[in-house]
Amino acid sequence: MAALPRKIHRLRKPAQHQAVQIDLPRMRLQAWQRVRTWARLIREAEQLWHVDVKELKRLGALELSQLLGEIPPSQRLRVNRWLKGYAASTRLHCSDEESSGAETHRGG
Repeated sequence: MAALPRKIHRLRKPAQHQAVQIDLPRMRLQAWQRVRTWARLIREAEQLWHVDVKELKRLGALELSQLLGEIPPSQRLRVNRWLKGYAASTRLHCSDEESSGAETHRGG
């Protein structure tokens, strides 16, 4: 009976060592993935320094046109006031009906 605990004790050591050996590849894989992720982020940031200004302006214009199309007509006058406050060069076109309707609404 005394030999039984020794055998269990002997079996536990290699099992723990094997668990460390099994986790070692996983740990190395995770470290490799983290390093690769950082390297990719750095590469992407470096590539931004070489982007053509024309392309950035084109993307900005595309985004701006989509935003302008999404603003509800009833809010355009208020958005224009904010744009004026921000000294933005963009202004929304408002029809005469919208302008008179908004002024009448404010007065009443």
